[in-house]
Amino acid sequence: MYCNRPKQLAPVVHPTKCCEDYQVQKYIVPHIHPTHTTHHVQDIYEHVHMYPQTESTVKGVSHQNFDCGNGGPGMVSPAGVSPEMTSPYMKHHMKHHKKWPRW
Repeated sequence: MYCNRPKQLAPVVHPTKCCEDYQVQKYIVPHIHPTHTTHHVQDIYEHVHMYPQTESTVKGVSHQNFDCGNGGPGMVSPAGVSPEMTSPYMKHHMKHHKKWPRW
């Protein structure tokens, strides 16, 4: 058998097949959202006014002498001093206490 050499024919060109290759590069972009808290401390002074009240009592005593004319023993003399007021007790009392005694 006799072999002939094969003949080269014109090539058949097919449409180009498109292939894609992805190369990914990541980038980090920091986003900063600051927060600030201010704590307010306030002192409140409540002024409470009070009005305490005290009471006292002063009792006064007064004496009145009436000269109803000339009379008997124990009556006031025209000079305004009864005979009892000249006793040693009354002289002592008036010298040290400067008040009439309460009877």
